[in-house]
Amino acid sequence: MMGGKKSVNNRIRTMILVLLSVVFIGYMFLWIMSPTYIYSMKWRPQIREKLNTTYFGTQGDKLLMFTFPILFIAALGCVYRHLGKKCNEENINIISSTHQCAIWKRPMIIKGLGIVSLIELTFFIMFIALLVWSFSNYLQIGFAKITAKTAAKHGEKVWESKLDSAALRLGLVGNIVLSFLFFPVSRGSSLLPLFGLTSEGSIKYHIWLGHMVMALFTAHGVCYIIYWAATHQLDEMLKWAKTDVSNVAGEISLVAGLVMWATTFSNLRRKMFELFFYTHHLYIVFVVFFVFHVGISYAGMMLPGFYLFLIDRFLRFLQSRQGVRLVSARVLPCETVELIFSKTKGITYTPPSILFVNIPSISKLEWHPFTITSSSGLEPEKISVLIKGDGAWSRRLHNMLASSSSLDHLDASVEGPYGPLSTNFQRHDLLIMVSGGSGITPFISIIRDLMHMHETKKCKTPKLLLVSAFKNSSHLTMLDVILPISGATSKLSELVLQIEAYITRENQQSPTNNDKNNVSTIWFKPKSSDVPIAPVLGQNNWFWLGSIISLSFIIYLFSMGILTRYYIYPIDHNTNDIYPNASRASLNMVLICLVIMITCTSVFMWNKQRNAAENIQIQNMEGVTPMSSPNSWFYNAERELESLPNESLVQCTNVHYGQRPDLKKLLLQRKESSVGVLVCGPKKMRHEVAKISSSGSADNLHFESISFSW
Repeated sequence: MMGGKKSVNNRIRTMILVLLSVVFIGYMFLWIMSPTYIYSMKWRPQIREKLNTTYFGTQGDKLLMFTFPILFIAALGCVYRHLGKKCNEENINIISSTHQCAIWKRPMIIKGLGIVSLIELTFFIMFIALLVWSFSNYLQIGFAKITAKTAAKHGEKVWESKLDSAALRLGLVGNIVLSFLFFPVSRGSSLLPLFGLTSEGSIKYHIWLGHMVMALFTAHGVCYIIYWAATHQLDEMLKWAKTDVSNVAGEISLVAGLVMWATTFSNLRRKMFELFFYTHHLYIVFVVFFVFHVGISYAGMMLPGFYLFLIDRFLRFLQSRQGVRLVSARVLPCETVELIFSKTKGITYTPPSILFVNIPSISKLEWHPFTITSSSGLEPEKISVLIKGDGAWSRRLHNMLASSSSLDHLDASVEGPYGPLSTNFQRHDLLIMVSGGSGITPFISIIRDLMHMHETKKCKTPKLLLVSAFKNSSHLTMLDVILPISGATSKLSELVLQIEAYITRENQQSPTNNDKNNVSTIWFKPKSSDVPIAPVLGQNNWFWLGSIISLSFIIYLFSMGILTRYYIYPIDHNTNDIYPNASRASLNMVLICLVIMITCTSVFMWNKQRNAAENIQIQNMEGVTPMSSPNSWFYNAERELESLPNESLVQCTNVHYGQRPDLKKLLLQRKESSVGVLVCGPKKMRHEVAKISSSGSADNLHFESISFSW
């Protein structure tokens, strides 16, 4: 009976996937045809005549052709994911198909792009080709209308008229990039999983798109300034047209974008992350004044990506307003802290997922992403993150916990977790995990997850080789975190695990100093208002997300249709030259925000009330544990009676002092038929591993970069 139900689910999902593919191909076909002569001169006039009704005015064609397809894919994609949660075969299907496309995932190092796979490079080239195609077609159509005679009618030279046309076309091409800019930063997106992407892994696409959109919009603005100066029309910079393009709004949007752009470059971003974080909120100014600049009708082309981002952002806001139950913290001597939170059993995740954490006592506004080190299967009621003191925020957290052993409570809020929907690590015979410093964190969650998988599902798990490079021996205590604080660690001995630890700045083991090197655990008392981390939309989160997308858009269409028909249309009768563009844009933006807030809040509160009875009553926990961790074996700390996990970890670890790992030897000497290669650490290390994996010397190496240091 269950098998029949799964079979039906799989057939439905297949049909949904086919339908989504057809709609997406049609959507991309629109972008390809938009700059052509046949579209602008034949198709668009006919479409506008049929779709620009008394209910939607000049917005009708953009809403149907550019906004609706993406929101339809997003909503139906939620149904696809909801049904997928009930299909146990999903991971098997992914595993069987992964080897077939292994060549497409081989890493390449491209200057300016970093480590990319062949499939990423292919799509990048195709996207650039779309931009070149669009710009060349736009120019061809625009320049065809410019002659010496037509230029003279406007009191201009031919080159001035062509500069005006080129400046406009640069803006049109920039809008194509802008239309895709917000998709990668929607953390709970239903679109990204359809392409096998995660929100964290897609950040690099957002960076690429951000650089392109600002380069194009900057060129657009500079060309217009040169044109106005050449034709003695610099006063155009101060004009805010009532029913046409507003130059002032465009300039404000561009300045906001330039400020954001200036703080995104890696050197400045890493040294002054807070500056980058705060200035990035200027995206609100950037988008609002962009809509004022071009009008709500044309902005409908970029609306779907931003619409989905707004839904995701408001849901994150609702989740972050709750104080979560922080159970304990492990303080390591290497300026590292492990925070352990309480969670409901219903919230599941796969490695390597991330959790965004806010500690109000350090900063009420700053949110930082950290890799989850726990396994939702191995630790069903706990979720933990490892925080290395690499910045001002994390150092303040470590100092607060290290100097306050009597601290009995710490307020915290979270967003997430976010990560891949499934993993396929078990498809390999051997999994080699290469880390540098705090880059070990995603591998801790992988090891814990494989421990649970081996025990409960009785399925084949790969042999594991963990290669970790640390600056000094105090950082070896990060390996302690491989063993959960709960003590459920006997499953470690069932894995074939080998750890090669390299201490690069010390030639021998440092003298033992228990006061300095012990790992301490602090247990926190709960507040009555603290709650376990739970899914923001409950157990059926994909179903509810699809409902929010669908319902909010339907309410928006209905409300805007009534408002247009009975308020705007009687004023301008679709002439678009009476009712102010800014007023029309403001009404649309306010209405979109209102319907998203209402629908998201309603669904969130409904699920919160339904799940209230399921929340486990938080028990009051007194006191602080002894100074030694259950597994602090590196510095001869106190050992507990049940030492099997500790003994197992000691036996599978080799510590090398005064040297770096010979990655080429470690990778190429493996003879297993399928070797998964994961790397997380400094840029140089990632590039070296990628280069070895793609060299062709070993066809059995399958590379994947896990880096959160974008």
